[in-house]
Amino acid sequence: MSFFDKLILSFCRLGVAGLDPKAPGTWGTAIACLLAPYIFLPLSLPWRAVLLVVIFVLGGLAATRAEHLLERKDPGEVVIDELVGVWLVLLPFESPSFWLVLAAFAFFRLFDICKPWPVRASENWLPDGFGIMIDDVVAGVWALLCVALLRVVGLV
Repeated sequence: MSFFDKLILSFCRLGVAGLDPKAPGTWGTAIACLLAPYIFLPLSLPWRAVLLVVIFVLGGLAATRAEHLLERKDPGEVVIDELVGVWLVLLPFESPSFWLVLAAFAFFRLFDICKPWPVRASENWLPDGFGIMIDDVVAGVWALLCVALLRVVGLV
């Protein structure tokens, strides 16, 4: 395996998060929540949106390559999609509290695991690694709606 392929897998796994045998998606989401205050949230809203689009595209390309390298469709160790999904939940919030980030984590995992309509259907909207990415975007939209509602009623 080339150095470039190892780099792609490391990106897809968010370092070691995706290597957890029991809950790689949960660890990937946790790492994304821990990184958000340092990398994502300090940016202005337009730059956060741009960063999400860039990571979505790079993640889709990398996940496509990871599927080929790992010889399986939608390998569990690919967790870059969790980062995009949970950062989407955090996108509109400036300086979110710990409780808001925790709610984002919890709702995103709920919708990513349960896959209510149209989350499961969205896996087939795009080809290859982009299908891996898009269902977490849709789960992120569901989670964002829930977190925004909690924010409106003053619970986070």
